[in-house]
Amino acid sequence: MELKGATAIVTGGASGLGEACVRRFVASGANVVIADLNEERGQAVATELGAAVRFVKTDVSNEDDPEKCLQTALEAFGGVHILVNCAGIATAQRTVGREGPMPLNDFTKVIKVNLIGSFNMIRVIGAKMMEQEPNANGERGVIINTASVAAYDGQIGQVPYSASKGGIVGMTLPLAREFSKFGIRVCTIAPGIMDTPMMQGLPEAARISLGQQVPFPPRLGRPEEYAHLANFIIDNELINGEVIRLDGAIRMAPK
Repeated sequence: MELKGATAIVTGGASGLGEACVRRFVASGANVVIADLNEERGQAVATELGAAVRFVKTDVSNEDDPEKCLQTALEAFGGVHILVNCAGIATAQRTVGREGPMPLNDFTKVIKVNLIGSFNMIRVIGAKMMEQEPNANGERGVIINTASVAAYDGQIGQVPYSASKGGIVGMTLPLAREFSKFGIRVCTIAPGIMDTPMMQGLPEAARISLGQQVPFPPRLGRPEEYAHLANFIIDNELINGEVIRLDGAIRMAPK
């Protein structure tokens, strides 16, 4: 799948990993719909990047919002060929803390946004991809989800987050198998400790300390490196049904 001339929908595209994808895709000649809750930031990125970008205020966990993104892509650019799911939230909370059991809603909210939200986008955008004419190689679309190394070595306090990301890992292969006869590939990236807005709120000393836990290179990952890998997955049609760790070989300690 070539980025040039293609149309991508990127959830969480107003910041962090998603924004890096938006910028790389546009630089490569793609059209992009930014799907994000942050209207001010999302609109600012769209305005900066010009006619190739649209912004749609999107709650990925809302059943109806993926359709709004799809309609914008169709009306503005005539189709949709790529979906990158970067929208997500994280919490740090023990299952049983000093105040007792975790409120159930705190768990379900993370699952709803990270896991159900990703599936919600896939079911709507994937259905449209199936209807499109394939390219010369038989491809109709590429879907890239975002998991985390926490899916494999989640830390204490990460149970909701790890569960949500583990679910994304678990649905990668069955989705790829289901969509294969339509020429749609499905892959997942599992980032390690990335320099995203969530990390930028930490003191510099803490950021440096976290980076030094990475075997090599001993630093935080850059959003541009995530976007580079997403670009590579899109380009290479043999990569399908795979979860790729992007983590500098880190394995997270219990806490």
